[in-house]
Amino acid sequence: MFILENYGLAVAFCLVTMICWGSWANTQKLTDKTWRFELFYWDYVIGILLLALLVAFTLGSTGDQGRNFPDDVAQADAVHIRSALIGGAVFNVANILLIAAISIAGMSVAFPVGIGIALILGVIDNYADNPIGNAGVLFGGVGLVALAILLNAAAYKRLTSTTPKVSTKGLVLAVVSGCLMGLFYGFVASSMAKDFARPEAGFLTPYTAVVFFAIGIFLSNFILNTILMKMPFEGTPVSYADYFKGSGRSHLMGILGGVIWCLGMSFNIIASGKAGPAISYGLGQGATIIAALWGIYIWREFKAAPPGTSKLLNLMLLFYVVGIGLIIASRSM
Repeated sequence: MFILENYGLAVAFCLVTMICWGSWANTQKLTDKTWRFELFYWDYVIGILLLALLVAFTLGSTGDQGRNFPDDVAQADAVHIRSALIGGAVFNVANILLIAAISIAGMSVAFPVGIGIALILGVIDNYADNPIGNAGVLFGGVGLVALAILLNAAAYKRLTSTTPKVSTKGLVLAVVSGCLMGLFYGFVASSMAKDFARPEAGFLTPYTAVVFFAIGIFLSNFILNTILMKMPFEGTPVSYADYFKGSGRSHLMGILGGVIWCLGMSFNIIASGKAGPAISYGLGQGATIIAALWGIYIWREFKAAPPGTSKLLNLMLLFYVVGIGLIIASRSM
C-alpha cells in the first residue's frame, strides 16, 4: 500500500484535507434550489463510501509495504473494525447535530462553539493517545486557530443589523456536536496499526480503517437521517419518494460533496502515520477558515458588511496562518 515517507509530504496531505473539508459544502449550493439538505445528505454519505472504497482498492492495494486492502480486511480483529464503525457513527451524529445547531442558533454561534470545541478536544484526545510533537507549540497553534474561528464568527455576526437572542437549544446542540466531533477521529486512529509499513496483526491499515469508518456513517444514516427526514429542524417532512424525484444534477452534487470530504479524510488518516493523529487532526480542522475564504472571495458574503469588518477578517487570516505554522512546526520541536 502507499505510505508517506516524509513529514513535509504528510503536511501537504493535511493541507489537502483542509481544502476538502472546507470546500465540500459548496456542492450543496450547486443543487436545485428546492433540494432539501436531508435528501442531499444521502448522496453525500454515498459519495463518502464510494471514495473510501476507491482509495482502498487503489492506493491501499499497491506497493510492497504494509498489507493490501483485501488481506487487511481478512485478518482484522472485530474489536478494531468495531472501533472504526463507531467512529463513523459518532461523526454522523456530530455532523447532523452541527447542522441542527446552525439552523437554530445561526452560523456565528454554532460554528465557533461546535468546531472550536471539536478542534481543542480532538487534539487533546489524539495527543493523549499518541503524543507526537511539542505540546506547547502544538496547543499554541491550536489556540490561534480557535481565535481565528471566533473572529470569523464575529465577522458573520456583523452582517446582521440586529443581534437576536442566542437559542439555548441551539447552543446545547453545538456543544454536544463539538464534543462528538472531537472524539470521532480517536476511534478511527485507535483501530489502526501504529506502524503502517509493518502493521501489527489484528489492527487495520489506514485505508481499511477509512472504509469501515465510511460504512459506519452509511449504516447509521438509515437511523439518523430517516429521523431527520420525518422530523426536520426546518421545513416540512420529506420522504424517500422525494429523494428519487431529484434531478441528476442534485444527486451528482451530493455524491461529489461526499467524495471531496472523504478525499480529505483519507489523506488526513494517511498523513497521521508520519505527522501523528493530533497534528493531522488539528491541521484538518482548520477547514473552517477555508470555508470562510470561500464566503469572502467567491460567494462575496461580506460585500455589504459594515465598516471595520475587514479588520476582523484580516486578523482572522493572520491568526490562522500563524496557528497553522505552529501546528506544523510542533513536529520538529
